[in-house]
Amino acid sequence: MSADTYRLGLLGERLAERYLTEQGWRTLGRRVRSGHRDLDLVMERDGVVAFVEVKARTGARFGDPAEAVDWRKRRELVRSALVWMDRNGVSGRSYRFDVVGILVTEGRARIRHLPDAFQLQTGH
Repeated sequence: MSADTYRLGLLGERLAERYLTEQGWRTLGRRVRSGHRDLDLVMERDGVVAFVEVKARTGARFGDPAEAVDWRKRRELVRSALVWMDRNGVSGRSYRFDVVGILVTEGRARIRHLPDAFQLQTGH
């Protein structure tokens, strides 16, 4: 990964966290590591914990960044989320997976939030 890609990812995560915080979400974790995988953001609001994958891009050449989470990435996110729930889960909470796509062009950022973007499926 290039330094520019890494910086874009960090910027995207900061913008996504700020956006979600403005929507009433509280940050439970940033870049939560689980082996070689990580969860970009873990957010909580009203008893719901959202595992948030952030995708930032500088152009729409490869499509909408919010739609860039394929089945392999979903599987990794589920595995990481299960580890997080095992370590930090509290009964009475519900869990979901959100995706935030950020398109940065000409110094402006367009944020697209996909709440409950996919379901927890452990069987494969």
